[in-house]
Amino acid sequence: MAYVVTQNCLDCKYTSCAVVCPVQAFREGPDMLYIDPEVCIDCNACVPECPVEAIFPDYELAGEERKWIQINKEESPKYPMIEIKKRALKGSRCVDPTKE
Repeated sequence: MAYVVTQNCLDCKYTSCAVVCPVQAFREGPDMLYIDPEVCIDCNACVPECPVEAIFPDYELAGEERKWIQINKEESPKYPMIEIKKRALKGSRCVDPTKE
């Protein structure tokens, strides 16, 4: 099992989740973060830190959402590790966590 970053991170890239990761499993892509499943230890520390609810354990993903398991696996090795907080991207596709 590993945690997976999903579509809600797309164009947002909040990084508070990466700061709390004890094993530096997060990777920073151009428009979102990814979790390296080979590094993730399933500690759950990142989930409550994500303001757009984009992180889930892989076993909770169903249907069309399951594609994010493979996306994280394939994309995470392409990008550098991130372990510091940066300004969020908040692009046009970003989910606004202040709106209900």
